[in-house]
Amino acid sequence: MHPVITEDLEDILACPLDWQRFRRKTVLVTGGNGCLPAYMIETLLRLNTEAGMECRVICLVRNLAKAKARFAAYEGRSDLSFVVGNVSEGIPVKQRCDFIIHAASQASPKYYGPDPVGTMTANLMGIRHLLELAREWGSEGFLFFSSGEVYGQVQPDKTPTCESDYGYIDILNPRSCYAEAKRAAETLAVCYAQQFQVPCVIVRPFHTYGPGMALDDGRVYADFVNDIVNKRNIVMRSDGSAVRAFCYLSDGVKAFFTILLKGRPGEAYNAGNPAAVCSIGELAETLVSLFPEWNLSVEKLGSPKDGYLASPVSMSVPNVDRLIALGWRARYSVMEGFARSVRYFTERFPSSAFGTEAVTCEAYSK
Repeated sequence: MHPVITEDLEDILACPLDWQRFRRKTVLVTGGNGCLPAYMIETLLRLNTEAGMECRVICLVRNLAKAKARFAAYEGRSDLSFVVGNVSEGIPVKQRCDFIIHAASQASPKYYGPDPVGTMTANLMGIRHLLELAREWGSEGFLFFSSGEVYGQVQPDKTPTCESDYGYIDILNPRSCYAEAKRAAETLAVCYAQQFQVPCVIVRPFHTYGPGMALDDGRVYADFVNDIVNKRNIVMRSDGSAVRAFCYLSDGVKAFFTILLKGRPGEAYNAGNPAAVCSIGELAETLVSLFPEWNLSVEKLGSPKDGYLASPVSMSVPNVDRLIALGWRARYSVMEGFARSVRYFTERFPSSAFGTEAVTCEAYSK
């Protein structure tokens, strides 16, 4: 295991949470191949190794080969198993699960144009199937991964954005498939919490990045890191004025577990780092400046990739007072977090191993 990941997992487990709640429990994680839930899975497995928790993790995925490659370091362990399925069609898990983490969704904008239906159904139908199972099983914890995109275009005086500060979303724009699906799924989760006492809590992650993220998934920060680790000039396909809050992965995972274990059922919590805010243009320049020895620069093309549906939101920064009240604190700045991410990819995949090929998520899985 790469030292960056080892350090991250140690940092997560040092978080003062009631980790004993996972002792001899079964945790179902949907979308386990994703960067964010995968780190949660690795945290639970390390918890077993270090504290003998005997927690069992069931990982629901659509691509078994990719999952086995992603978790190759844990091959042969009895505390991790995979189930193949599509949450939109049902949940092929028969064993009762004490905790459910629903993170299965197409989260990259590159899918919103070609597959808006698939983007919506994983959220709408997937959460209905899982909430019914949580009700049947009497699960003690349910974490739904929503998104900061539920806020839409908020007014300038609502930035940083609190959990009740909703803005405009054009429901007739296919680009809204993700945000509207998350909004509806949140409402359904709250209804199950109120009517059937399903202990569902909601996390709204903002831009979260780190080791294991797919460098070819179409999100701008992944594109930039991909350019850097392949020692290419950063290509910026916008004017770079959009402002975002960037949260390093270990800070994000600490937030997710904090919300799962301490959050109030039926409540939503922003998860992001309002102290790590910059424009897209500033992020590009920061990444280039971190590695002056590579003599890279920022190229501004100003035109998006074919099929990419750009967000209409110019500024997205969370207010995390509600999360801080649960005891969470962020650790990493933009420079520190992205330096760790680039360090991971460049050391894990030296350029000599790829020649002229780019490091992609497929390379990561190997």
